[in-house]
This record gives sequence, C-alpha cells and structure tokens, in this order.
Amino acid sequence: MAFAGVMILASALLVYFVSPWWLLFTAFIGLNMLQSAFTGFCPAAMIFRKLGFSSGCAFK
Repeated sequence: MAFAGVMILASALLVYFVSPWWLLFTAFIGLNMLQSAFTGFCPAAMIFRKLGFSSGCAFK
C-alpha cells in the first residue's frame, strides 16, 4: 500500500510538472488497487514477496 501511495504521489507530480497524460498512470494505479481489494491479487505484492520483502501490518 505504501508503494501504491508513493506511485500516486509521483504521478501527481508528473502531471503537474510534465504532462497531463500522466493521469493515465494514476488511473491505472487506482484501478489496480480497486481490483486487488476485490480479488486479493496484487502483482506488486507478488514481486515484493519474491524480492524478500514481508507484507505490511495491514495484511497480518
């Protein structure tokens, strides 16, 4: 969840400083968070798990 928050903040900065087209990236992140809330499937969580990161306290 922290990674998603950082990505949303980064995309907001990219929208402001670079191009409004970065809103598509923000929408992608939001849609991914929405689908993971219903399915429990999160590609980023799977990648982090393989890299050795443990899940946060929200998932314990």
